[in-house]
Amino acid sequence: MRKLPPMNSLRVFEAAARNESFAAAADELFITASAVSHQIKGLEQYLGLSLFRRNKRKVELTPVGMVYLQSVRQALDEIEAATYRITSNPERDTVTISVAPNFLIRWLMPRMNRFQEKYPDVELQISASSGLIDFNKQNTDMAVYYGHGDWHDIEVHFLRNVLLVPVCAPSLMNSKEALDSPEDLKKHTLIHVSKRLHEWPEWLQLAGIEYKGFRRGLQLSSGQLATGAAQEGLGVALADSTLTSREIEEGRLIMPFDIQLDTHKSFYLVYQKNRPLSYGMQVFKDWMIEEMQDGL
Repeated sequence: MRKLPPMNSLRVFEAAARNESFAAAADELFITASAVSHQIKGLEQYLGLSLFRRNKRKVELTPVGMVYLQSVRQALDEIEAATYRITSNPERDTVTISVAPNFLIRWLMPRMNRFQEKYPDVELQISASSGLIDFNKQNTDMAVYYGHGDWHDIEVHFLRNVLLVPVCAPSLMNSKEALDSPEDLKKHTLIHVSKRLHEWPEWLQLAGIEYKGFRRGLQLSSGQLATGAAQEGLGVALADSTLTSREIEEGRLIMPFDIQLDTHKSFYLVYQKNRPLSYGMQVFKDWMIEEMQDGL
C-alpha cells in the first residue's frame, strides 16, 4: 500500500500556504479556521515535522514546508489536469466567461456568430462584469480584463492596446458648427468618463491645443454610456478605436480627427493560474487572439 497522508489535509495545506493564512484558506474551502488548523496539525503529526510558523497575523512556511509545498502543488496540479482531461467532452464543451459590459456589447457580441459558426460544439455562457474575478471561488473559466496586465496569480494573455479617438454622431459633422480642426471642439460639448477626466486634456495636448476655453462638458459613469451619448448627438466622446470600429464602419459614429491617444492600457484574456485548458477554453483563447490581431 502507498504511504500517503489524507488527501483533504494536502488540499488544506496547499490553500493555507498559498494564502499565508488559515482564515483565508478556510474562506476559500468553505470550512472553519479551526478545521484548517486541525487538518494542518494532523498532517504535521503524520509527517513528524512542522510545516508552518504560527504568527499573530499570518502563518509562514518552515524551510521543510516550502520544499513539501512544491511537491504537493505539483501533485495536485497533475490530479487536476487529469480530471479536466477525462471530464472534458470534445463533442460538447461549455465555457463561462466574464466580460466588461462595454467590451461585451461593442466588440464581442457583434462577432459571436463568427465563433459559433467556427466552433458549433462549444457553448459560451457570458456574464457582464467590470470587476476582478476570484477564480478560486467563482464559477468562471475565463475573463477579459482592462488594465496594465500586472495581475498576480492568474494567467494573462495580451489581446490589444487601447487607443482613444474622438467620435461623434454624423449630425454634428453636418451642423453649423463644423469640426474642421481640433480647435473647433471648443464649439461642442466634450463627453467625459467621470473616473477618467484626464483623457480629454491629454488628447487635446496631443493635438496641440491647451485645455482652456472649452464649454462645460458632460460626465457619464462609463465608456459605454459616453459612446452612447456621442451616438445620440449629445457631444464628442473619446472612445476606444477597437470597440467602436463597427459603429464607425457602419456610419453610426464619425471619427472627425485621426489622432489616437495611447492609454498605456490593454485588453487581456485571463484565467486561473496553472489551469489546464479544456477544449472550449483553448479554442476561445485562440479565436480571441486571432480576432484582436486581425483588427476586424
